[in-house]
Amino acid sequence: MVALDLDAPVSVSHDGTGVLERTRAAVHGRGREAVVQLVVITVGYLTYRIGRMMAADEQDHALANARSLLNWEHRLQMPHETAVQAIFVHHGFLAVPANFYYATAHFAVAVGALLWLWTFRPMYYRVTRNLMVAVTGAALALHMLIPLAPPRMLPEDGFVDLAAKYGQSVYGPPDTDTLSNQYAAMPSLHVGWALLLAMGLIAATRTPWRWLLLLHPLITTLVVVGTGNHYWADVIVAVALLAVAALIHPPVLPGRRRESMT
Repeated sequence: MVALDLDAPVSVSHDGTGVLERTRAAVHGRGREAVVQLVVITVGYLTYRIGRMMAADEQDHALANARSLLNWEHRLQMPHETAVQAIFVHHGFLAVPANFYYATAHFAVAVGALLWLWTFRPMYYRVTRNLMVAVTGAALALHMLIPLAPPRMLPEDGFVDLAAKYGQSVYGPPDTDTLSNQYAAMPSLHVGWALLLAMGLIAATRTPWRWLLLLHPLITTLVVVGTGNHYWADVIVAVALLAVAALIHPPVLPGRRRESMT
């Protein structure tokens, strides 16, 4: 078996042929694997969406949980989310990009990162995929057990629905939106996925610039709180779930890399 050099630098020529040649070599003979991975991801995503919809009709419970969570954060003297919202609410030039980032970066970055890892760093792809499934499954369980209304649904507490104010909203009115569960703020998968993908790419690459990838989870955290879609607690729980998943995941990379060298 020919081993893949996971740490080999990507050769890039000025006309881009180096990237194309490396890509062709990396995916050659892996068509069936690509189809299997696409099916697995599609089935997993549909399962997650169906599970979320099963817990969508929990408005009263979700609003009660939201107020309890705010009281809990207040007792812990955590900074109020409205302090972050204040950065965006009165500045459209910040609010519009924040809404766009919330609406697009979550899936766009996930697709791009997973595709790159699958193509060039398959071992890291498998670990990242496994952790993503674990975190998403745990999040789905929490969505069903603890329905939670997002801050934007609590205007009486000073929150603003930034997407409704400036446009680019990905949600419809909660009472007529049959395509999503808007009472699933706990935890923030936006942040969980962003941190996981950043760490996966950092682990899989060697360029000193790779640490800039941490800007994605940092910006995502600022955006999900600033747009009124998540509380600080949602972010903390997402990070905690990822940490637990990483701790219990078998340390397959060192063993597999040793095997590839024999």
